[in-house]
Amino acid sequence: MRFGIVVNEGPYTHQASDTAYRFAVAALEKGHEIFRVFFYHDGVNNGTRYTVPPQDDRNLQKLWSELAEKHGLDLVVCIAAAQRRGILDANEAKRQGKDGDNIAPGFRISGLGQLIEAGIQADRLVTFGD
Repeated sequence: MRFGIVVNEGPYTHQASDTAYRFAVAALEKGHEIFRVFFYHDGVNNGTRYTVPPQDDRNLQKLWSELAEKHGLDLVVCIAAAQRRGILDANEAKRQGKDGDNIAPGFRISGLGQLIEAGIQADRLVTFGD
């Protein structure tokens, strides 16, 4: 089965990010495909490389980045939600006149069309968080 995943909550405010990550790992272990993971609303906070949790806490940004690298996942951060929360890639930072970017490895910024495409291309679109 081919899944699309939507993450609507931040990594440390709600269990949705953890659950989405564990769902993705389990699906991949069972031989399923993940077409795309789309981070929307506060879920875009999963994609900042400036996350520095305590050493004894999980680092969801790092876990998502590692999973994307291992399995070639497409991790997409919604551009409008990201801009509202100060998350920028190099191109967007330049376009907005900012002096740096903070997008995490393996993540990319794009628009809602990527979410629509995930809904069309996937057999199931699974949403985590409100």
